[in-house]
Amino acid sequence: MKDGTGIVTMDFNFFKTEALLVTGLGILVGLFIYKAVRRCFRNPESESTEDDLELSPMCHRPEGLEILQEQTKFNRKELQILYRGFKNECPTGLVDEEMFKQIYAQFFPQGDASTYAHYLFNAFDKDHSGSLNFEDFVTGLSILLRGTLNDKLNWAFNLYDINKDGYITKEEMNDIIKSIYDMMGRGTYPTVPMSAPEEHVDKFFQKMDQNKDGVVSIEEFMQACKNDENIMRSMAVFQNLQIS
Repeated sequence: MKDGTGIVTMDFNFFKTEALLVTGLGILVGLFIYKAVRRCFRNPESESTEDDLELSPMCHRPEGLEILQEQTKFNRKELQILYRGFKNECPTGLVDEEMFKQIYAQFFPQGDASTYAHYLFNAFDKDHSGSLNFEDFVTGLSILLRGTLNDKLNWAFNLYDINKDGYITKEEMNDIIKSIYDMMGRGTYPTVPMSAPEEHVDKFFQKMDQNKDGVVSIEEFMQACKNDENIMRSMAVFQNLQIS
């Protein structure tokens, strides 16, 4: 939620009833789309219907519209809108981790979004290049907005699997969830107790680690998520979001 100043606040009674595993994805989608797209509507030059992807003088030249339409579930008009916003925010065509963190910091000034932004950046930076281009951006958004349930859960698992060994440890889950609490900071209501992150980790890990071997596999993760009504409800929040 945003208050009158544009700062994100969160009623924690709502926050704790939604699956934290998926809340992170919702925050990412909602804020980044808002940040990347909103300025293109305020810039008259951005209203051109010409194919910006073909004319861009950026340092990184993205793939053409036809290729991106094949690689994502966005149509031509949606890709143009997303690209104009991305170009306005990132004139070079590349977003490094520091810029990514700055974007999040603007929405969460009452907390510390840097650690959470770091994890999200790594989840988008599939080739570990240290920067995100437009293809990375729209490919990730396509999964989160238009992907199948398995696509979204795979993406979420990758976010929590920090060291990319194919398993989520309790420590990794704690790091991610703690970073979400740190990001919300004083923006949560009522005030979040210091023990809240560990309590959430204990609850979710116990539910997911079905064979009690101390780690959560992709199969365990998917099964536990699919059996949780809150997670399934959260997954559908952005399903019908229109980019227009």
